Amino acid sequence: MAPEPETELRELAAPGTDGSAVDQTAPSLAAPPPPPPADRGRSAYLVLLGCVLIQAPIWGYSLAFGIFQEYYATTPGSLAGDPSPGAVASIGTSQTGVLYLMMPASFTLLAGYPWLRPYCGPAGLVLTAGCLAASSFASTARQLIGLQGVLHAVGCGLLFSAASVCLDEWFAERKGLAYGAMWSGKSGAGAGMPFLTSALLSRYGARSTLRIYAVASALLTIPPLFLMRPRPSTTDETGTATPGERRESTGRGRGRGRVSFSFARHSVFWILQWGNILQSMGYLMPSTYLASYANALGFPSVTGPIFLALISLASVPGSLLIGLLNDTGLAATTVILISSLGSALPVFLLWGLGGHQIGVLVVFTLMYGFFAGGFSSTWSGILHEMKRRDSTIDTSLIFGMLLGGRGVGFVLSGPVGGALLETNHFNAGDFTGYATQYGPMIVYTGLTATLGAWGWFWTMGKRAMRAL
Repeated sequence: MAPEPETELRELAAPGTDGSAVDQTAPSLAAPPPPPPADRGRSAYLVLLGCVLIQAPIWGYSLAFGIFQEYYATTPGSLAGDPSPGAVASIGTSQTGVLYLMMPASFTLLAGYPWLRPYCGPAGLVLTAGCLAASSFASTARQLIGLQGVLHAVGCGLLFSAASVCLDEWFAERKGLAYGAMWSGKSGAGAGMPFLTSALLSRYGARSTLRIYAVASALLTIPPLFLMRPRPSTTDETGTATPGERRESTGRGRGRGRVSFSFARHSVFWILQWGNILQSMGYLMPSTYLASYANALGFPSVTGPIFLALISLASVPGSLLIGLLNDTGLAATTVILISSLGSALPVFLLWGLGGHQIGVLVVFTLMYGFFAGGFSSTWSGILHEMKRRDSTIDTSLIFGMLLGGRGVGFVLSGPVGGALLETNHFNAGDFTGYATQYGPMIVYTGLTATLGAWGWFWTMGKRAMRAL
């Protein structure tokens, strides 16, 4: 007699109850465990912690180079041949220029050859620590330009690009928080390094200080390298991987990754990049010349370093809070406008009109440091905007291009600053900063800070043209 249908269903629902063998291959078909979540969770924040901590060895020496420059200029025999001030200054400008200008190439290289990423950290560690140690045996400005201005900068660039690519993988929706915290780490190092460097140079001299820097650089770099782990490869429900996940899956072998410059087809990228370059052309003027400005007004010699420290110190909350604004849904151009006008107004009103009073200058440094120091944090809003327009865009590559644009502005600002100091055609009263030798520079700094919001002005201009 044929079995009842209900009996067949019970036998199908409970295989093996009749003595038949159970399929042992079923467990192997189970889905792999999900990867750690992006934007949150212990793994993501450990990566963020590593990226914040590694900013000190990356940027610390360049942020304190002005103290070395003053030491070389005021200590006879510290360098053979007593090089000109311009030759010594070239050490620092070369380091900053190489560090920023190499970013587009390094980010493109890591996107095309992701298997190189694990080697960037160790290579950067060897270059940075090794070049600082070798610099302690250098005796000429030309040797220091090669060791510090070029090779040390390349090592710092390798560390920074590897850390930034890792951070970009782990943070998608909260890039503003991530990049804001990273830039805050850089600013925090800038607040303390000049004073520490000055104390070391006064006690031990340049050679011993450089050796101390070399050891400290290695000790501060190694722990973050262990925290910055690539995010495991996943695919979304459609089976397609994100750009960061494609880098990681490709990086398992020595294959080539996918490098796409599709973002270059979007005019909004070039408009925002142009504003980035314009802002960078004046951004360094206060931190470069404020110490000499204070000295020209007869303020105590300690005033200049305090002003520089205040700019860096105010940049810590500025970078974080401006970065968080990008995660609130505000348009990228609006956040850039806040940073640009927030830094331009103190330049025109405080430095320009009340620059003879030390209290006013303290307020100026705090406001300028907060808003101008947080400008780089607006880039996360640009990444959000570009990702919204094209979901296949690799945002880490765009970040590298923005760094390159900033480098272009920094390089151009050097000769512009020197030229501005040579001419002053203003006839303002003696009580204003405009009346000093630095008057044209103050106007220039305020204008470039305002033009950082070029994207917002462009957008408003287009809307006005449509309304006509």
